[in-house]
Amino acid sequence: MDTKFIGKKSAAAGGWGALKSCGKRLLQSGMPISGARTMLKANQPDGFDCPGCAWGDPEHGSSFEFCENGVKAVAWEATEKRATPAFFAEKTVSQLRQLTDYELELNGRLTRPMRYDAASDRYLPVAWEDAFAEIGSILTGLDNPNRAEFYTSGRASNEAAFLYQLFVRVYGTNNFPDCSNMCHEASGIAMRQAVGVGKGTVLLEDFEEADAIFVIGQNPGTNHPRMLGDLRRAAIRGARVVVFNPIRERGLERFSDPQDKVEMLRGGSTDIASLYLQPQLGGDMAAVRGMAKAALAAEDAAVAAGLPSVLDHAFLAEHCAGFAEYRAAVEATNWADIEDQSGLSRQEIERAADVYINAERVICTWAMGVTQHLHSVATIREIANFMFLRGNIGRPGAGLCPVRGHSNVQGDRTVGINEKPSDDFLDVLEKHFRFTVPREHGHNVLAAIGAMLDGSAEAFIGLGGNFARATPDSALVEKALRRLKLTVHIATKPNHSHLMPGETAFILPCLGRTEVDLNAAGNSQLISVEDSMSMVHGSAGINRPASSHLLSEVAIIAGIAQATVGSAVVDWAELADDHDRIRDHIEATIPGFENYNTRLRKPRGFHLRNTAAHREWDTPAGKASFSSEALPDETVHQRARKGEGRFALQTFRSHDQYNTTVYGLDDRYRGVYGERQVIFIHPADLEAMNAKAGDRVDVVGEHDDGIERIAENFRFVPYDIPRGSIAGYYPELNVLVPLGSAGRESDTPTSKSIMVSFRRRKTA
Repeated sequence: MDTKFIGKKSAAAGGWGALKSCGKRLLQSGMPISGARTMLKANQPDGFDCPGCAWGDPEHGSSFEFCENGVKAVAWEATEKRATPAFFAEKTVSQLRQLTDYELELNGRLTRPMRYDAASDRYLPVAWEDAFAEIGSILTGLDNPNRAEFYTSGRASNEAAFLYQLFVRVYGTNNFPDCSNMCHEASGIAMRQAVGVGKGTVLLEDFEEADAIFVIGQNPGTNHPRMLGDLRRAAIRGARVVVFNPIRERGLERFSDPQDKVEMLRGGSTDIASLYLQPQLGGDMAAVRGMAKAALAAEDAAVAAGLPSVLDHAFLAEHCAGFAEYRAAVEATNWADIEDQSGLSRQEIERAADVYINAERVICTWAMGVTQHLHSVATIREIANFMFLRGNIGRPGAGLCPVRGHSNVQGDRTVGINEKPSDDFLDVLEKHFRFTVPREHGHNVLAAIGAMLDGSAEAFIGLGGNFARATPDSALVEKALRRLKLTVHIATKPNHSHLMPGETAFILPCLGRTEVDLNAAGNSQLISVEDSMSMVHGSAGINRPASSHLLSEVAIIAGIAQATVGSAVVDWAELADDHDRIRDHIEATIPGFENYNTRLRKPRGFHLRNTAAHREWDTPAGKASFSSEALPDETVHQRARKGEGRFALQTFRSHDQYNTTVYGLDDRYRGVYGERQVIFIHPADLEAMNAKAGDRVDVVGEHDDGIERIAENFRFVPYDIPRGSIAGYYPELNVLVPLGSAGRESDTPTSKSIMVSFRRRKTA
């Protein structure tokens, strides 16, 4: 059996392996010297914001901030390779569709706007003005603006996102399917219910003061590596780091900081996790409920012994609503159910609770391991409940910290990308721009796909991203896109979404984050982004554009808007030529952006005030609100074990990818090389199936909607993961994620809760 793709895992995250990987990606880009110089400006006050993750920058600005993923993202964007019209002339769209995501994007940067020609099944060059005119004609020809879908990727700047939402609302719809619908929607909903604001309550500086940091359903080593530096510094000064993750992830075990010369020279590394617990998929809510139960028991014991209270009674009395009901719900939850659902023992959970009880200041962070389940909103409410018990919100070194993925996914929402906008926002927008805004709620991602499938949507415009590969039920989404009258993709590189053309289809190439954007006067344009800690900072590209035919995202949006709705309400060309004017409008319509242009030009930018961080609670109760929801009746792993041969699957990234962008085929932190079609599985589960490492299987979805979903030709990798739970990479496994399975309240695809079985394949 061929198992050559399974090799040695890195001894620690970061270290020489990270430096080697950075060098490899810079060489692959064809621009090793200029790429290295470019990185010196990443996340610096006079440079550009990294186009990768949304991990925060320090307010005090004392550190030199970039990481392996940042190098990969910059090298990917700054490559010398070009996907020119000649590239599209060589192969038909049908032929290009046979390429993998990795092979397709290796062809480099798009250089010209392209229009699909159905007769030749090829993309052909088109002039910008012709593209804008035809797009505008089709959009205005629809009998209802709600028949168009306007998608946004988290890489769009605040300026582009604001202009986009303004154009779409002038056009007449709130259809804003957004990448956040597929990741942290549950975080925003749950936190607004609990504390009145859908954003994290901490600053990066709080990690310097925390006594304990709980990391739940998150893999910083791959998804936001700069976070490892902050966890490492916390561990070195004695803070406890408690991890809840079904998978043993190297970055949460040990980290060697490439920017620490002594550690690198000695070949050393730092232990990150003080306690590493591996719950079953979907078991996080039960685990947190168990810690709360242990904390309440410790409080009772302290009272009985005349010892100081475990709970922060002053905080609970002054700032919280619903504590009595929550306490009753916790006491009604028995340990047997907690252990069965979490997959952890009572002793393990109590050890984690002890860390919490003995820490004065606690931060809790989480990501999509929490948010992509049926009960994600309830889980995040439970995390907030747990943090309320000891007053760990609204003081230094403590708070809630959902860690976003894309670099500006949080900022896009802040400036108006929302299919369910508040009346307050719409009122201000209507008054400021003097037009009648649409009030009907629009489509999120799943609703947009449904509308495309049933024919009620006829047009799709994607502001960045790779919609066809990022979404669930890949086969259905491809079908949905190809039946539309119009598809438009604003992008930097070719991707698979471009190969699902509608009746009329355009690829519109835009500038990247690292590239200079000059206006008519020859001045460099500044954009802005918001990170996971609500810091807003400027970003100005420094590289020459990949092609003289590229336009900025802002200019492309303005061109489409002008051709579609005209300039009676907004002078789009004026805004495209001066981003300061866009920021003036943001300042006038969105709270927190006072003196936007002035503050943006200060080093490290400025912080958007977070009311919950100041213990001001914008909730119906006017207080931080407990939730007393019961545990789920059943989680995915509990359902899976009822049927023989069934498993609970989660999708995740390899270390050599960012979202749907695949930089390479290695995952050195997990010991997989040159292969992506793999299933990570417990060795005992392999043995029970009479299977071995490297065996080939088809993975079969087990959703009860009558649709056959199969991911073909995957190979087993034995791994440290709970029995009954398995894992593998997206987008390859997105074909198994059912459209009909979405989080309650959040409507987020349940990509961490997929029921599957296996069909053995014959050995080649």
